[in-house]
Amino acid sequence: MSARKPSLSRWIGIMRKEFIQLKRDRLTFGMIIGIPVLQLILFGYAINSDPRQLPTAVLMADHDRYGRTVLWALKNSDYFRIDREVRGEAEAEALLAKGEVQFVITVPENFTRKVARGERPPLLVEADATDPSATGPAISALNDIARRALERDLQGPLGALNPGPDPMELRVHRRYNPGNVTQYNIVPGLLGVILTMTMILMTGLAMTRERERGTLENLLATPALPIEVMTGKIIPYILIGLIQVAIVLGAAQVLFHVPMLGSVPLLYACVLLFIAANLALGIAFSSIARNQLQAMQMTFFFFLPSILLSGFMFPFRGMPEWAQWLGSILPLTHFLQLVRGIMLKGSELGALWHHIWPLVAFMFAAIGLGLLVYRRTLD
Repeated sequence: MSARKPSLSRWIGIMRKEFIQLKRDRLTFGMIIGIPVLQLILFGYAINSDPRQLPTAVLMADHDRYGRTVLWALKNSDYFRIDREVRGEAEAEALLAKGEVQFVITVPENFTRKVARGERPPLLVEADATDPSATGPAISALNDIARRALERDLQGPLGALNPGPDPMELRVHRRYNPGNVTQYNIVPGLLGVILTMTMILMTGLAMTRERERGTLENLLATPALPIEVMTGKIIPYILIGLIQVAIVLGAAQVLFHVPMLGSVPLLYACVLLFIAANLALGIAFSSIARNQLQAMQMTFFFFLPSILLSGFMFPFRGMPEWAQWLGSILPLTHFLQLVRGIMLKGSELGALWHHIWPLVAFMFAAIGLGLLVYRRTLD
């Protein structure tokens, strides 16, 4: 029997068939275009490893000439955005604990008078160092800013202070992470990244797997309501998520010595809320997708901006405002602030509420989307 010869027409026919299938699979075709465009926009515009305009509060005990000069020098450096003045240390502490400011600068009493006398008064700079990459460049620039701040003022009779030592003593306190340990930031963040990837992916494949295997017919034949189906599929994965949390927290304590300053029950309550939000989104993806490949594509399309815009890999405040707005929609952004706040700052519920309610809103929005697209028939 003679071997068949290659045929150009058959080869062209197979290619045409493949292009027709790609055309029909609009989700896959959209991913082919959407993922490169998304990566280009995020890496080209949103990602910035040298954050500027960091929110800064000022505690002014001296409003005289040199105190104001130092603040204007910090503003002009473009690293600090001084947008509020606090009245006391308690208010400054609360702002740092809530994450509303990145720095608190304290100008002490008689600052101007002590500079004029050459006494080198201290200038206290407190930084929220839970994310060392966010504060590192600004802290590195502080010494030069402080040294040059009073150059124009120290002229004439005060000129002798210029070539000598710095006219002030700069004291930088890295709050919540004084050793500037990167693991204190990365390991708690990994908890959110792992849960995001595994929870959405596993539940995203749940419904599509049944649809591909034909078992969805039996499920649709039952009198179960859509909300019963969704919640029944979510509960087992919640237990899996809690096992992952126990593993990560155990490794954080034993291997990396990450401190646990806050309430463990509060942390687990936030974890449960975050898991529920991700599982609800995974069920919504599985209801939209027609096969497991589409469910995986949708999971990846959501996971990519989550890891880039949440502040896990790059400083959140280093991104432009539109990227921060998009990042604030993602549950991982708020969960990172929650877990770092509880573990590193010892934050309580009142200081965390502004990150908790977005998770609740996202969870109900994902459940609503899943119920909206859930099909009661195979068609």
